[in-house]
Amino acid sequence: MPEKEQPETVSDVIVERLREWQVERIFGYSGDGINGFLAALQRAESAPEFVQARHEENAAFMAVGHAKFTQGVGVVTSTQGPGAVHLLNGLYDAKLDQVPVVAIVGQQASSALGSGYMQEINLPTLFADVASFVQLVSSPLQVPMVIDRAFRSALSSRGPAVVIIPNDIQGADAPDQDQSHGIVLTSAVFETGTVMPSSSKLEAAADILRQGKRVAILMGQGAKRAESDVIAVAEKLGAGITTSLLGKPYIDESLPYATGVMGHLGTTASAYLLDNCDTLLIVGSHDPWTEFYPAPGQARAVQIDTNPAHIGDRYPVEVGLVGDAAETLRALVELLPEASETTWRTDVENMVRRWHSISEARSQVAARPVNPELVLRRLSERLPSDAQIALDVGSVVYWYARQVRLPRGVPAHLSSTLASMGCGMPYGIAGKLAHPERPMIVLSGDGGAQMTGIAELITLSTLWPAWHDPRFVLCVLNNRDLAEVSWEQRENEGEPRFGPSQRIPDFRYSAYAELLGMNGILVDHPGAISDAWESALSADRPTVIEVLSDPAIPLLPPFPAGEQKLATMLAALQREGHSAQHAVALLQEYASHEQSTAESTEGSLDP
Repeated sequence: MPEKEQPETVSDVIVERLREWQVERIFGYSGDGINGFLAALQRAESAPEFVQARHEENAAFMAVGHAKFTQGVGVVTSTQGPGAVHLLNGLYDAKLDQVPVVAIVGQQASSALGSGYMQEINLPTLFADVASFVQLVSSPLQVPMVIDRAFRSALSSRGPAVVIIPNDIQGADAPDQDQSHGIVLTSAVFETGTVMPSSSKLEAAADILRQGKRVAILMGQGAKRAESDVIAVAEKLGAGITTSLLGKPYIDESLPYATGVMGHLGTTASAYLLDNCDTLLIVGSHDPWTEFYPAPGQARAVQIDTNPAHIGDRYPVEVGLVGDAAETLRALVELLPEASETTWRTDVENMVRRWHSISEARSQVAARPVNPELVLRRLSERLPSDAQIALDVGSVVYWYARQVRLPRGVPAHLSSTLASMGCGMPYGIAGKLAHPERPMIVLSGDGGAQMTGIAELITLSTLWPAWHDPRFVLCVLNNRDLAEVSWEQRENEGEPRFGPSQRIPDFRYSAYAELLGMNGILVDHPGAISDAWESALSADRPTVIEVLSDPAIPLLPPFPAGEQKLATMLAALQREGHSAQHAVALLQEYASHEQSTAESTEGSLDP
C-alpha cells in the first residue's frame, strides 16, 4: 500500500478530512479569505471537485440541492465579509427544510481581528441563528476536531454548520496531533440508530385510529422511506392520503385514494379529505399551512416524527410517536383491524376522480397566449422515469403541485419552508452533477429566472460539454409578472396589482440560451407545448423552453378557503379596471369548477 500523503498545511488537513467524510464536490466562489483552502484543493491528488457558482448565495443553494438530491451533506465555501453574508439565504434554506450543509468560511488574519479591518465581520454572530454549530478556528490543532464536529452536527441536527478559518491559520503548518491535555482527537464517523416509541404509546395510538370513521393521513418528507408502510396503514383504516409539498414525491399519486398536495396550493380532494375527517395521522410532516388542517376539535390526531420538538407543533395531537416512520408504521399496522366501513374511502375516491377532472379542465382553459397549467400537464404526460426535477419558487409551484404526477422514484426539490426565489437553477445544477446519467428538469417563473437562473445558465454552459448525458431542461414561464405576489396581494390585502412592484422586464430567455451555445425554444401558442418537451428531452445539449404564459391564470386556493377569498379577489380585480377583465373571467371560470364539485358532494357524508 502506498504511503499516505502527509499534509503540509492546515488547509491540506481540511482537504484530507473532507475526503474522509466522502465529500464529492464543494460549491463556492473564491476570494482572498479562503485562498489557502483553495490552494490545497488545487494541489491535492484526489480532492473534491470545486464547482464555481456565479454568486455565493447560488453556491449555498447548490450545496442544499446536493444534500437533497443525494441524501448526503452539501458543502459550500466562501471568503469573509460580503461572501459570507451572501451565504445566509442558502443556509437558512437548509435550516428550514432540515438538510445537512457544512460551510467553510474564510476570515481575515487572526492578528487583525477586532481592529475593524477591511471586510472584517463578526462571523460567529452573523451565523449564530442559522447554524447548529459555529466555530471560529483559533489554533491549527483544532482543525480536525472542528471539521468532524461540523459534519456530525449537520447530520444530527439536519441543518447547517459553519467553520470559520482565518487565512493565516489556513496556511499554517499542519499540526502534530499528539495525545496531550487540551488536544481533542476525533474521527470522521457518524452513526444513527433506529428510534422506536414504546409499546404503550403504540397501543394508545392504535386505539385512537381504530375508533376513527373517517381517517386522513398527512404524509411529509419524513416518510420518504415509508411509502409502502403508509399505504399499508391506509388500507387497514380505509384512509385517504394527502401530502405536504415536500412529501409529494414519496407517494404514488395514481392511487385512487391519494388526494394530492394539501394547503393553499393543494387540490380540492385534499381540502375535502382534511375538512371532513374525524381522525388525522400525521407522518413525518411539519407543514406550516395550519389553516388547511382539520378545524380545532374536528379530528383526533396521532403524529409520528423522529424529532420530539415537532410533536403537537402544528396541530393538537393526543398521542405522539417519536420514532422512525417506517419502523413505527410497521409496528402500528399490526395493531389495527381491517376497516369494516367503506363509505369514507368511497367518498374520498370520488373526490379524487373529480379533482382529476377539474385539473384537466383547468389546463384546457383558453389563455393569452398559453395556459401554464397545460405546460406542466404536458410535461407530466411524458416525464422520463429516471428524471429529476428542481423547482423555483412562485406560481410554477402551484402548477407542479396540481398538474404533475411524478413517476415512482423521480425526485423533486425546491426551497419549501423558506420559499426563496432563485433556488431552481442552483438546485438543478447540483442535482445533475450528483446524478449526471439522469435528465434534469428545472421549472421556473421569470422572477426566479431573472434572480439567479440567467446567471447560472452561464455556469451550465461551462459544465455540460463534459457530460455523457447532456439532457438538462430549464422551462421558464415568462408572464412578465410576479404572479404569485400579484395574486397574494389581491387575495390577502384586497388590493389591485401594483405594476411597478410586480412587473417583470421581458427578456428572451430562449435566445440567451442559444447565445451560450445551448438550445432555445420559444413557445407562444398551446399547440407547440408537446413538441417543445419532446425536443428538449431528447436534445444533445441543455435546452431552455421559454413559454409566453398568461399571468391572469388565478392562484385560487381550494374550497372552502377559495370560496371565502373569491369575493375579495374579484373586488381587487375590478379595481384594476379594464386591464383585468380577462383575469376576472378566468377567476370566475376556475371558481365554477370548484363550486360544482362542492355542490355535488354536499351531504354525501353520514352525520
